[in-house]
Amino acid sequence: MAKDKKVTELETTAREWLADRGVTIDDMAELVHYLQSQYHDDLSMEECRFNVNRVLKKREVQNAIITGIQMDRLAEKKMLEEPLQTTIEIDEGLYGIDEIIAFSIVNVYGSIGFTNYGYIDKQKPGILKQLNDKSSGKCHTFLDDIVGAIAAAASSRLAHSIAGDTDTEED
Repeated sequence: MAKDKKVTELETTAREWLADRGVTIDDMAELVHYLQSQYHDDLSMEECRFNVNRVLKKREVQNAIITGIQMDRLAEKKMLEEPLQTTIEIDEGLYGIDEIIAFSIVNVYGSIGFTNYGYIDKQKPGILKQLNDKSSGKCHTFLDDIVGAIAAAASSRLAHSIAGDTDTEED
């Protein structure tokens, strides 16, 4: 049985920044459940939370979280130069860098993550709907895609672990 690795400063910061932006582990676990419940009888929220937490242990994911949230914060404070400021503020449809950062997360657990991500990005259930609400005054151009990608990666991890392809203790 493997020991849990020490929580790094990067992981702690990523988790704190998610919470500061109003995103909880349960919010992301609900998205995993949304994506996977039709494929797995008796899928528990505990299992969904477990997979979200495993995804959050990955350095690539932590880096994506802090980079995206920092960009959203700078846009809220109007600290970016034009035309980037407006592009990020309005979440302009042809600006794809937010999705590119999300792809770095979904890629961690294989190609199934891309289909999970694409589906949830279009549906925008749960917390994703809230993060996309522009009337809040908050900018979540990067965060909505990052949260969807975490859920997609956790869903992929879950699918792989049920198929016996992922060592749930190590990965």
